[in-house]
Amino acid sequence: MSCSSPALGGALPALVYLPAGYANTTERFRVIYFLHGLPAGPSSYKPNTFVANALVAGGQRAIVVTPQGARSPDSDREYLDWDASEDWPAAISHDLPNCIDKRFRTIRTRFGRALVGVSAGGFGAFNIGLRNLSTFGAVESWSGYFAATDPTGEHILRLGSAKADAGAQVPHGSSLKHELTTSPVYIAFYVGAADARFLNMNKQFDAALTRSGVPHVFQTYPGGHSSALWTAQAPAWLGAALEALWTEAKAAAAAAKH
Repeated sequence: MSCSSPALGGALPALVYLPAGYANTTERFRVIYFLHGLPAGPSSYKPNTFVANALVAGGQRAIVVTPQGARSPDSDREYLDWDASEDWPAAISHDLPNCIDKRFRTIRTRFGRALVGVSAGGFGAFNIGLRNLSTFGAVESWSGYFAATDPTGEHILRLGSAKADAGAQVPHGSSLKHELTTSPVYIAFYVGAADARFLNMNKQFDAALTRSGVPHVFQTYPGGHSSALWTAQAPAWLGAALEALWTEAKAAAAAAKH
């Protein structure tokens, strides 16, 4: 399918996976938005069927949306805001959910949306999700990182201004902790113990969140920066995100009664 995206100056293609029996019920479903890795090409969002398969394997029922994250061959735009016609954060946090909510039976609150990504998509999920707490109730990074990098993944991007550089770093300090008191979000990330590029950055981000008092989940697993790791962990991690959304919704409903 294709969503209209003013933030991208045109269309944002995406694949949508519906749970079994969707057509035979009036039930509303939570949505997992899944961001692929970079560098990538215009069709790189298509081979992510393992995410929907993992939900089935884990006995979970949700809608999975995998949007395009690259519009040209070998693109590495890091899910950042580049200009008025290529604002990936606005496309992912506003245009895409609005489109999906209009076309499908979704839970149309932050308690119905998780933003998950792998590698550069993990960076995008955290950088976008933690800046849009009213939109997403859970964010997960799988083998991701927390400051935008060049295509090698070995060097931090410098974008030419302090403002741009700040926008390319995932929030993690006291201001985030304060915002989470009114809009709690499930924050979880993992990395392979043999991931030579991103292991240390993940450990450092875990330490930074801990110092700031931001609740989160962090794990390391045997393995490197590989699809084998992501496929193996997908059922448990998707299940945890959906469980967190349900728990947050239940807590909010209870609080509203008092």
